[in-house]
Amino acid sequence: LFSADVIIVATSNAAPADLYKDGLNRALFVPFIEMIEERMDVLHLESQTDYRLDRLQGAPVYYTPLGADASRAMNNIWQRLTGGRIANPSSIEVKGRKIVVPASVSGIARFDFDALCAQPLGAEDYLTLARSFHTLFLQDVPIMGAEQRNEARRFITLIDTLYDAGVALIISADAEPAKLYLAGDGSDAFERTVSRLMEMRSRDYLSEHFSVR
Repeated sequence: LFSADVIIVATSNAAPADLYKDGLNRALFVPFIEMIEERMDVLHLESQTDYRLDRLQGAPVYYTPLGADASRAMNNIWQRLTGGRIANPSSIEVKGRKIVVPASVSGIARFDFDALCAQPLGAEDYLTLARSFHTLFLQDVPIMGAEQRNEARRFITLIDTLYDAGVALIISADAEPAKLYLAGDGSDAFERTVSRLMEMRSRDYLSEHFSVR
C-alpha cells in the first residue's frame, strides 16, 4: 500500500509502539512499527464520551435469578452493546491450544459458565481472554456446592483475572454473589470474589476501566 501511494486511515486502541506488545518474536514486528511512525501521521484522540459506557447507562450488569427474564435481559444488553452487529464464533490460542469463543464482536465476547469453568482452563487461559476482549458476557452461573469445588475454583480465578485486567463483566447467575458458593472450603477466597463481583457492578468500576481500554 505504501509503495502504491495509497492513502491509509487506521484506528487502534494502542499507540504504534504498543502494537503486538509482548508478542512472540516481537523483534520481527518492530521494523513495521518504525515504518508506521515514519510514513504515517499518528494522532492521539481524546474523547469525553465513551459510547460503550453510554450504552450501559441505566442498565444492570448482574441478572438474577436465572430464567426467561434474565436470558431476555442478557440478550437485550448484548444487542445494545454490540449495536446489533452480527456476532461470529471465533477462537483464541494459548500455547498451542484453542479456546472456542461462541460469539464475539468488536471486543465483546459471550460465554456460558460451563464453557469457562467446567473445562480444564486456568489463569493463563483467562488472562488471554482478558487481553482479547474489553467486555465479557458470562451467563448461567449456577449456585455451587461441594461437588462443584473445581468449577468454583476456576470461577474464582476467572473473576480475579477479569477484575485485575479491568474487563467489564455482564453476568447472569442463579443467586446474588454471596450465595453462589455454599461449600465451606475456600470461603476466604470466595469472599474476595463476592467483593469483586459487587465492585464490578458499580458505575465507578465501569467508568474507570472503560476510560482506559
